[in-house]
Amino acid sequence: MKELVNNLKGDRVIWSFVALLALFSFMPVFSASSNLAYIGRGTGNTISYLLKHLAHIIIGFFIIYGVHKVPYHYYKVISKIGLPVVWLLLAYTLIKGTVIAGANASRWIQVPFIGITFQTSTLAFIVLMMYVARYLSKKREVEDTFQESFIQLWIPVFITLGMILPANFSTAALMFSMVLMLTFVGNYSIKYIGYILGMGIAALALFVLLSKAFPDARFFSRVNTWSSRIENFTTDKPGEDDYQIEKAKIAIASGGIYGLGPGKSVQKHFLPQSSSDFIYAIIVEEWGLIGGLGVLLMYLLLFFRFIIAAHKANSLFGKLLVVGVGFPIIFQAMINMAVAVELLPVTGQTLPFISSGGTSIWMVSVSLGIIINVTKKEEEIAQELSDKARRDAALQKLIDKQLEDENEEVQDETNAENYSIEDNSKNPMNAVLNK
Repeated sequence: MKELVNNLKGDRVIWSFVALLALFSFMPVFSASSNLAYIGRGTGNTISYLLKHLAHIIIGFFIIYGVHKVPYHYYKVISKIGLPVVWLLLAYTLIKGTVIAGANASRWIQVPFIGITFQTSTLAFIVLMMYVARYLSKKREVEDTFQESFIQLWIPVFITLGMILPANFSTAALMFSMVLMLTFVGNYSIKYIGYILGMGIAALALFVLLSKAFPDARFFSRVNTWSSRIENFTTDKPGEDDYQIEKAKIAIASGGIYGLGPGKSVQKHFLPQSSSDFIYAIIVEEWGLIGGLGVLLMYLLLFFRFIIAAHKANSLFGKLLVVGVGFPIIFQAMINMAVAVELLPVTGQTLPFISSGGTSIWMVSVSLGIIINVTKKEEEIAQELSDKARRDAALQKLIDKQLEDENEEVQDETNAENYSIEDNSKNPMNAVLNK
């Protein structure tokens, strides 16, 4: 165990916060999954859901460990190659997307032969932020015109968002706002940011108008859901989302200061998506205001640690990478908690590393692995390079030894072919003596 901990490089504080979030997640997921157990199997047994969450967490830590071993400057190339791949996956999702748990949006694809489902927009989020960070770090010394930056930066951004928007408005809006934030941090022209913001609003308005003109088109099927959610949020009109919010508020009010106790939630039996989108309400009901503020504080401390990591990064690309993939984790958590207390309309954003769900946990793990990679100290990087050099030298010695052995075998075979016991001389021992 000690050897395993010593192999963990980078910011140990971030490692600690991630471990605390993962450990804390088991009790809310175990408790809140009873609703899914009754609906899916009629037994209320949540052990299988707990084991599934445990598997997701374990795989997530393996992902963090693997990603944090890859030098982060490799992500410049990965983002450039990965963006077209992401576009293909998003296009396939729009056409062949799978509906999960009755959701009215096809945001997932099913991996062949494995049977697991995967939400492609979460992968697109990470790749797009890496691409934007790469562009901003590359253009630091050379100031592009708006036309050049629009072609190289914003066209790929709008293509990605355009493929996500029809099925997942909240994720597309979060991505757009995070890209604007990253460009602001990367010293992109504020005037240009204003242009892009205006274009984004105009594009969204055009999309809504087209949905009104073609209401039966599958491509625009989610627009009515968006408008109804906004209408329910701004008015007292009852609806499905209003039912979820009311149950969430009942759960929060029932929790009081100290909560009902772990596993004693009542509203988990009535609140849809209690183990994912509204798990924060169950946390407050069972752990009280103290537990709810504790979760909030943990995310804020993690946010503070991301700021420190960005400040200490050795390169501009590293700084932008931490901001690009780290800040969205915190903003997503804030959005999830704000929805539970009705500060925002229902969005469908999960609570990072606490809500159940394989895709969300694994993609957050990728982001955390990248951030921890950037936080490696120079001596840790030097040690890894030294270890790699020793491994390469040892491998080269094995190759040289193998080649030497093969050359000796070839030489022996050649000598054997040239040797002959036939002798026409008068002395019958000449063949042996000559040899």
